[in-house]
Amino acid sequence: MKTEQRIRSTKIVVLVSCVLMLATLASAQSKLTVDQVGEIGQPTGQIAFIRAGNVWIMNADGSGQQAVSEVSNADGRLSFSPDNRKIVFTRSGEVDLRGPDMLGGRHKVYDLFLAFLDSVEVGNSMWWMRITDDLGSRDPEWQPDGRIIFTKDMNANRVNAAMPNYQIVISDENGGSQELLRKDWQNMSEFMMNPTMNTRTGDIAFVHFFDLKPQGIAVLPADDFMVPLDSVRDISTRNIKRVAPSFSPDGKWLAYVYNDMSKAGVYVATPDLSEHYLVWEPPVNVYPRTLAPSFSPNSKWLTFATTDGSIWIVDIMGNNARRITVPGNDKAPAWSKPTAR
Repeated sequence: MKTEQRIRSTKIVVLVSCVLMLATLASAQSKLTVDQVGEIGQPTGQIAFIRAGNVWIMNADGSGQQAVSEVSNADGRLSFSPDNRKIVFTRSGEVDLRGPDMLGGRHKVYDLFLAFLDSVEVGNSMWWMRITDDLGSRDPEWQPDGRIIFTKDMNANRVNAAMPNYQIVISDENGGSQELLRKDWQNMSEFMMNPTMNTRTGDIAFVHFFDLKPQGIAVLPADDFMVPLDSVRDISTRNIKRVAPSFSPDGKWLAYVYNDMSKAGVYVATPDLSEHYLVWEPPVNVYPRTLAPSFSPNSKWLTFATTDGSIWIVDIMGNNARRITVPGNDKAPAWSKPTAR
């Protein structure tokens, strides 16, 4: 009798566990509905992207591809200016330090530059302008008010730095008047990277690093960024492996990449990270790059790159997914901004 009871209890435990697991998977894989999203419409605007280290643009359907700045070392996130006439982008370089007694090593350095669509329209793709020179600025996002938010390695130009110190900075469009959001950065061993700002609320989402690896996304108000790091860690560990965040222009959604081989994909969440919805699940042997997806001007579509070097678009309900460039050397797509009415 006792043996039968144990078997019956074991079966109940297994059944409950299976139900909970299926419920969790169903919740994680659920998609947005028409009631949540409204009318999708057709994708419009332009998409900037990196091809073989150069900055390119194209129409939302993949047509009209054209080189903007032939720099050969563009690397990371791109972002259009509010008037869609300029693109801020990152160029990368490399430091190879060979100090005495084997001290040193090789690491990448970065700075921000501007590309100009006016130049392209007159046939000049060999023009750009540098806006930072600290060797640590990367992954910019241009805000509607003209400011640029980006990641900055505070140790980038220290030849004897043991490790980077990535922090979040806001500057004007010329790279000046820089505001460092964490005032205690000199005492920090935890990093904040890949920022994106909700233009409706002023909240900033970013990837939190500690123990020298990315943990997950955290969201903080821009005017209350000095919360204790324990609180930041609590948020980011609840969002483990969710990386590369990007707010929608209307502020209603936060897109990100789930960086896990078992369920890799592109997702959207509510701004407070309380609800998560699958947008795009990759086909076999294709994975999303861990670079921020980018919303269309109407916030109803996403563009992103995959590890085979192609660029995709998909609506945020997870429909109409299609490649708009063939596999090759393309990455880091960024949609143009909403135009003023």
